[in-house]
Amino acid sequence: MKLAHLAKLVGMSQYYFCHLFKRSMGVTPYQYVLQQRIERSKQLLKQNELSIAEIALMCGFKNQSHLTTFFRKLTGITPKVFRSP
Repeated sequence: MKLAHLAKLVGMSQYYFCHLFKRSMGVTPYQYVLQQRIERSKQLLKQNELSIAEIALMCGFKNQSHLTTFFRKLTGITPKVFRSP
């Protein structure tokens, strides 16, 4: 769902919605969604049943490289390292 649509649903401007969201949650809506996608990828990586590329697509990333870039930024390690025993 797009940010503009969420703001419209609650009857406020996109700017004000983002401002209140950040004040309430401590991060922007984009950062929050990204964090949630990374958390979901961590859960899937622990299961070891899917490839990292499949997990990337399931979590809304364009490809494995896209997941790896953001995973490393938020966790300090790559998905492969996270998955290894």
